[in-house]
Amino acid sequence: MASLKEVRNRIASVKSTQQITSAMKMVAASKLRKAQTGILTLRPYAQKQQLLLQKLSAGADVELPGGLSDKRETNRTLFVAFSSNRGLCGAFNSNVIKKTMNSVNEVNLLNKGSEAAIITIGRKATEFFERSELKPVASFDSVYDDLTVSNAADIADKLTEMFIQGKYDKIVLIYHQFKNAVVQKLITEQFLPVEPDSTDIKGNAVSDYIFEPSRDEILISLVPRILRTQLYKALLDSWASEQGARMTAMSQATDNASELLNELKLTYNKARQAAITNEILEIVSGAEALNKN
Repeated sequence: MASLKEVRNRIASVKSTQQITSAMKMVAASKLRKAQTGILTLRPYAQKQQLLLQKLSAGADVELPGGLSDKRETNRTLFVAFSSNRGLCGAFNSNVIKKTMNSVNEVNLLNKGSEAAIITIGRKATEFFERSELKPVASFDSVYDDLTVSNAADIADKLTEMFIQGKYDKIVLIYHQFKNAVVQKLITEQFLPVEPDSTDIKGNAVSDYIFEPSRDEILISLVPRILRTQLYKALLDSWASEQGARMTAMSQATDNASELLNELKLTYNKARQAAITNEILEIVSGAEALNKN
């Protein structure tokens, strides 16, 4: 059995860790409320944009600028991995990294002669892939320090430019979609080329509308805005998912610390009781020895 001093030191250490995890849980909960408000506010807007794109593109005979809707032979695929800048958020980062690696391997195995590249958003993914054979072609780790529409638009424009220049034939986003504080769904979402539906949600042909300016002009102007919103939504989803994952992980860590403290206190009390019993036995034995003398 461990000595009383060792058990006391372990209790003090666990209490200190519990205070840290509890504080991190509260900080994550505070950030989660803000992040959750942002993503839940943006989603209806993004959905309306997608619905408008469906209606405008139905039967439209127009080529988007830079061939953004062209279906090319997929020889070069770019994966954009969304991770976090900090750890202590459970399996959040490892799931993104594992999914990205599996996607890259799938492209290399299924499409012989094809190439896969990675762009990272978040230091954890950047640090991992910089140590691997597949180095990221670019990273945007600082975007989470100032998560704004304009910063997201800059990244979306750079990705769009890469596609227009023909550097990549397909761009895929890999990120966590925020459901709630406990559930975050890891998804892959095609960013480019644009694949608008030719029918509405019910599968019926879209009725004729009078457009001013023309439908094609509206469509050409709308698509870049939708791409920026799509990337901003992915960033907000990932940010909210990170805070939810961290809050859950720190809550579990705090609960585990409480259980460990109870066990250590029980161990301490048993050791203290054993020490007191030994002292009593020594005193009784000494008294009996004196009486015999």
